[in-house]
Amino acid sequence: MKRQRLISKGSLSRLFQDAVEAWRRQDYQQTIALLERASRLDPANAIVLLDLGRAYGLRYEFESAERCFEKAIKIAPRKTDALIEAGLRSQAFGNYQMATHYLEQASHEKGVTADVFVTLAELYERGPRANESAALVERALALQPDHASSLLARARLKRHAGSLEEAENSTRELLKKSSCDPQTRMRAWYELGANLDRQGRFDEAMNAFLEAKAVQRPAAAQPAAILEGIQARVREEEQTITANVLQRWGKLNPELSPARRLAILCGHPRSGTTLLEQVLDAHPDIVSAEETHILHDEAYLPLSRGFSETASVLQVLEAAAPSQLRQSRDNYFRFTELFLGKSLGEKLLIDKNPALNVLIPAVVRIFPEAKFLVALRDPRDVCLSCFMQLLPLNPVSSAYLTLEGTVTQYASVMGFWRTMLPRMRNPSLEVRYEELVTDLPSAARRVLDFLGVSWDPAVLQYREHARTKPVRSPSYADVAKPLFKSAIGRWRNYQKFLEPFQEKLAPFIKAYGYE
Repeated sequence: MKRQRLISKGSLSRLFQDAVEAWRRQDYQQTIALLERASRLDPANAIVLLDLGRAYGLRYEFESAERCFEKAIKIAPRKTDALIEAGLRSQAFGNYQMATHYLEQASHEKGVTADVFVTLAELYERGPRANESAALVERALALQPDHASSLLARARLKRHAGSLEEAENSTRELLKKSSCDPQTRMRAWYELGANLDRQGRFDEAMNAFLEAKAVQRPAAAQPAAILEGIQARVREEEQTITANVLQRWGKLNPELSPARRLAILCGHPRSGTTLLEQVLDAHPDIVSAEETHILHDEAYLPLSRGFSETASVLQVLEAAAPSQLRQSRDNYFRFTELFLGKSLGEKLLIDKNPALNVLIPAVVRIFPEAKFLVALRDPRDVCLSCFMQLLPLNPVSSAYLTLEGTVTQYASVMGFWRTMLPRMRNPSLEVRYEELVTDLPSAARRVLDFLGVSWDPAVLQYREHARTKPVRSPSYADVAKPLFKSAIGRWRNYQKFLEPFQEKLAPFIKAYGYE
């Protein structure tokens, strides 16, 4: 039977174009309204519903997203395809629980592919069902024995389990296959590097990481150009956002009352932010939001509307009226609660994201009551760890394609913090990764005292708490493991590779007492 449609294909295409344009100019409600209209006019179009669900999900309206996905699955010509798309779109907007739900349903349908099982296995790895990942990978390989992503996942899981030689051999065999696509090949080189590093074969490990970077580099031009712009903006903020400006902003204006319980957990990636966040999130009086874009997208960006792209951060923040700042505050907490799926009530919110370092002035302006936690770690260990980490290519990770770029980005991020720190009146505390690892009880007490939160032994049982939820950080695999000291001073294994950049890191090494 011919499906009902109240709109021509051309008109439907124009609605989609209008929706994309509305999203580009940050008119998110208009995008959703246009897609809702498209769905009413073409009610049997599952693709429209999937796109609408994704739009709702990106706005943290997960119930509405689920409603759209459920309807799409019900009317789709191929239920399996709709389930897979719903799962992948849920994963894209960061709702791993919803993604798991749909991919699990897809895994029981006829015609399911190996990709579904391996993607589901990777989701399981991040949460409380990590021990079921290997069985899913084997189901994928039963469907397609030469499936490259599944072979790589099997090798990774064997490495995590300690079967290093077997995992190494499997990874090397995968790299020999002509059928291995460039993305999987790049990931395989990273996997081999991680394996060889764990075996103490450091020169071979570095060569593997360099091979991975070589595969990534051709696609890095655009994100690298964006990063240059970000670094230039950071240098501009260092020059224009003075102590007088920050101290004036740091006074809690009566128009922004009541004060909220908020702490920003930032620092450079791979400095221990995930470990500290998981420890604090285990406290019954604390709730953490892990690596969202809410502060940037919902609190800062609305203030920039109407300004040219060349407008400075100082111009945007100085021009913000109290009513706009109140709206930014309301947006931030509303979307954070939507993301978390629960009310914050009187609990302290920890917003953990290393990328928030460069948003310090915006935080001070919008949330003058906020406290800052900054994770510190030996700069050489930080840079090495960033260089060795498998990350999707984006402006920040483009810096990690070379050790020189990694060091330059570290100097930009932590140099900005060192510049802003003496200018702020907001309370701040630097927390060393090495102290967390060697004496967690003392370090946790010091942090909780700073935050004004009473001691609770639950923070020492953070691993049990972490197993109850998905972890979004790239370091998810380490969260549930006992604390280990082997990552302290790891840079010495690669000292000859870091030597050319010691001079650039020297001011930070000295300032933080890592000489």
